[in-house]
Amino acid sequence: MSTSTAPIMKKTLGLTGVTVNAMALIAPGAFLWMTYQLQAANMDAGGNSTALDMWTGIIAALIVAFLTAFSFAELARRYPDAGSGSAYYFAEKAFLDREEPHHRRWARLAKFITGWAAHLFYWVYPGVMVAFFAVLITYLASQFGVTLPVWLQIAIGWGFAIFVGMIAVRGISGSTTVSIIINVIQLVALVVFSALAILFRVQNPLGVAASEWYHPNPASIVIPHNLAGMLFQSTIAILILVGFESSTAFAAEAKNPKRDIPRGVILSLIIQGLFAYLLEYFAANYALSDKLVSADGALKGIAAAASSGAPIGDLAIQIGNVFLGGNGFAFMLVIAASVAIAILGTTLAAMNTGVRISFAMAQDSEMPDIMGFLHDKYATPYYGVVVMVVVSGIIATIGILGGVMALTGITLASNLGTFVLYALICGLTMVAFIGNHTFNFFKHAIIPTLGLIVNVLMVLAIFFIGIISGGTTAQSTYLALAITAGWLVLSLIYFVVTSARKGTAIVPAVVRETAKE
Repeated sequence: MSTSTAPIMKKTLGLTGVTVNAMALIAPGAFLWMTYQLQAANMDAGGNSTALDMWTGIIAALIVAFLTAFSFAELARRYPDAGSGSAYYFAEKAFLDREEPHHRRWARLAKFITGWAAHLFYWVYPGVMVAFFAVLITYLASQFGVTLPVWLQIAIGWGFAIFVGMIAVRGISGSTTVSIIINVIQLVALVVFSALAILFRVQNPLGVAASEWYHPNPASIVIPHNLAGMLFQSTIAILILVGFESSTAFAAEAKNPKRDIPRGVILSLIIQGLFAYLLEYFAANYALSDKLVSADGALKGIAAAASSGAPIGDLAIQIGNVFLGGNGFAFMLVIAASVAIAILGTTLAAMNTGVRISFAMAQDSEMPDIMGFLHDKYATPYYGVVVMVVVSGIIATIGILGGVMALTGITLASNLGTFVLYALICGLTMVAFIGNHTFNFFKHAIIPTLGLIVNVLMVLAIFFIGIISGGTTAQSTYLALAITAGWLVLSLIYFVVTSARKGTAIVPAVVRETAKE
C-alpha cells in the first residue's frame, strides 16, 4: 500500500459507465420498496396523512433535482479536470477563477462548507441503505414465519456493509459492470410490477368498491391536495432521486470528462427519475385499496401500508395472486430479489462517490492523510472505504434500533445534507460564470437562482414542517438535526484546529498584485 502519489486513478469510463454508476445510486427498483412505507406513514401537524401527495411530492423533488442537475452539468463542463473532487473542487475553482482578490480569498471556506455538506449527504446515505437492507431481510424472513432478533438484524446490516465495501475496494470498473447488471434487472422488474398494478386497478378483479380505492381516480394521484403535505413528501422523496450528481466525482476516471460527465448527470435523472419513478409510484398508488390489510387485520389501505415492513411486497402478493395463478408470494420474492441487488448497487455507488470526495479533501490536507491513500492494485481510496463501512454500520444500527422513526430520521439527515449541497452548487454556478465570457443569462443566472430558492425551501420544510407536525415526524426531524449538528461540530473542530496547527488562514487577507515597473 502506498500514498496517493502512486498509483493513480485510471481513465476507464465512457458515457455509459459514467451514466450507469449514477443510475445505480438513484435505483428506482429499490426505493419504491424502501421508502413507500416512510411516505405512507408521514403525518402533518393535524395528525392527517400526507400520503395523498406522494406522487406530487416526487414532482416537486424532480423540479429541485433538475434545476440542480443543470447547475452540476454546467460546472462539470467548465471544470473537466475536477478529478474526484466533484462539488468540493467546484467550490474552490469558482472563487479562484475570479479576477478580484477579495473573491479568491473565500475559496478555502467555500471548499470547507461544500465538503461538509457533501459528507453529510454521502456518508450518511450508505448507512441508510444498509439499514433498509436489514429491514428487507427481516421482512422476507417474517414471510417464512421467522422472526429475526434485533442483534441479528444489526449483524446482517454490518455484514452487508462489509460486502459492499469489498466490492468498492476493487475499483470503479468492476463497480460499473455490477451497476449495468443491476440497472437492467431492476428496470425490467419495476416495469412488470407497474404494468400489473395498473391492470389490477383497471380490471378490479377483487371487486373493490369506488370508495375503497385510496385514490378515487388517476387525477387524484397527479393533482396536489395540500401544499405543506406535498413539500414534506418531497423532503423524503429527494432521497430516491439523489445520485445524478455522483457522475461528477468520476472525472479522474472518465475518458472524456468534459463531454460525458455533463451528459451522464442529465441522462441518469431523466431515465431513473422522470421515467421510472413517475411510472412506478403512479402504478402503486393507483392499485392501493382497502383490500390491502395489515397482518393482524386491524388496518387497511394506506394505514396498512404505513404499518408494514414492505407494503410494496404486500401489494405484489395481492397482485400476483390474481394475475399469476395464485403465485403472488413467488412474485413478491422476485421483486424482493431485484430490490436487494438494487440496494447493493445504490450503496456501492454512494460509497464510490463519498470516498472519492474524501480522497480529494485529503489531497488538500482538509481531511486526515489516511483518507488519501490509494490501493496499489486497484487504485481506490481503500482506507476511506474501510472508514465508510464502519460509519455505515453505526448509522444502520441507529436505524434498526429505532424503527420507522429512526429510519426516517437518518433519511432526513442525509437529505438535509443533499439540499444544502445542492443549494451551494446552484450558488457556485453563478459565482463561476457571472462575468465570464461564456456566461449565459438563462443557464447561469435564472436556472441556478431558481435552484437555490427551491433547495432552501426544502431545508426550511425539513425544519419547520417536520417540527410542527409533532409525533414521530417531529422526533425524526430532531434526530436528523442532531446528526447534522454533530457532524458540523466535528467538522468545524477539525477545520479550525488543523488551520491553527498549520498556520493557514481560514479567510486569508486580500493580497493585491503590484504593478510591474
